[in-house]
This record gives sequence, C-alpha cells and structure tokens, in this order.
Amino acid sequence: MAALDPEMFAALQILLKASSKDVVRQLCQECFSHSASGSDKLVESVCSNLSVAPNEANQLIHSLHNLTRYTVYHGLMCPEEILSLFPEGFHQNLKNLLTKIILENISTWRNEAQSSQISLPRLVDMDWRVDIKTSSDSISRMAVPTCLLQLKIKEDAALCGNDFSTSTLTVELNKQTLDTMLDGLGRIRDQLSTIANK
Repeated sequence: MAALDPEMFAALQILLKASSKDVVRQLCQECFSHSASGSDKLVESVCSNLSVAPNEANQLIHSLHNLTRYTVYHGLMCPEEILSLFPEGFHQNLKNLLTKIILENISTWRNEAQSSQISLPRLVDMDWRVDIKTSSDSISRMAVPTCLLQLKIKEDAALCGNDFSTSTLTVELNKQTLDTMLDGLGRIRDQLSTIANK
C-alpha cells in the first residue's frame, strides 16, 4: 500500500464533531469493511452523525479506510507504531482514540482481510493409479505404463459465490512427465522448508 497522505489526516479531524467515542468506533469498523469510496448509506450515516456535507463525509470515509487498512497490511501491532503515523500537531486525544480503536480491532480486521482475498484453487485431495496401455495403433506403444493422477480442487468462495466449488481434474502422465513433475515438486518442498526454517 502507498504511504499515507497528509491530506488524509486533515480529513480525520472531522471526527472531532462526533458526539461520542462509540460513534468514532462504529465509523472505524464500517470504513474498514467498505470500499474506500464508501456506500451511499454510509455517507448518509456520516452526514447525519457528524453534521457534515457529503463531500466531507466521503473524504472522512476514504481517510479512515486508508488508515485502518494501512495498519493491518503493515502489521502495526503496538501503540508506538500507530501513533508514529500521525503528523505533528494532530489532535492528541483523537490520535489516542484512533490508536486504541485500531488496536482493539486489528486481529478481527486482519482475519476479515485474509478471508476476503482472492486465492488460487487449492488442492483438497489426490488419488493416483498406474495403468498399462495394452492396445494402440502402434506396436511400439503397447504395454506402456502410464500414471493417472486425479486431483480434487477447491475454488475460492470469492469467485464462486458463497459456496466453495470442488472440481476433479484427471491427468495422464508418462514416465518422463512424471519424473519432471516429481523433480519440480521436490524443489518446491526444499524451498518451502528453507523459508519455514528461517
């Protein structure tokens, strides 16, 4: 994510118009979950709660969205790291309140961000068998062993609606292709082990 814009912090000062800390807390939670542009319902809510114009509400939603997302994606877990994001001269009580709210919600927001990511299909199960081809249009290809590999794959819920879609893929591999695949998988295993041991 890009660095935080100084103008963003000016828009956050609008939160000083909030009637209570709970209003600020609720706004932070809603702005993390919504897109940076905000929904019409959220804009109306900000306008009525803070008595601001729609363009100011949009700026505030955008700023809160960016601040909360920035802290999650950069893994800022202690108060000092979050407080250091704010520029000098920023309202001290508001800075402390926002830091407290972020720290209260960061683990929930991290889980929400991870679950909303689009991911590649995942391997759920695998089955294999070795067959011998006993007939062919060429005598030289008779009695050749071949590996049939059946992969069960789970698609991402973000791409398939709310339900995970599971599909089956069957692949036929000759000895050379199987050797190449096993060699590649061995390299992947070694790289993952190296990374995990760091």
